Amino acid sequence: MNRSVLLGLFVAASMMASTSFAAEKDLCAVNLQTIENGKAQIPPEMTDQVKASVEQAKADQAKGTKEGTDDCIAETNDIIKAVTDSKKGGK
Repeated sequence: MNRSVLLGLFVAASMMASTSFAAEKDLCAVNLQTIENGKAQIPPEMTDQVKASVEQAKADQAKGTKEGTDDCIAETNDIIKAVTDSKKGGK
């Protein structure tokens, strides 16, 4: 019985770990899609900044490494926050 419990815990831990790694890659793509969907709401003075950030994020994503994915997520999170803050009046 101890072996069964141990095997069950190992399988559960493996499944949870694999989905978390996949989620990071998906988060980059989701953030890029969020920015693409919200282009109409981007203030005109931020258009160039957003365009440059999206290009950088796509370049990071294209690296295909964990570091590239992390950089893409950080870049897209920053630009989403900047656009959101600008709509709130910079607060």
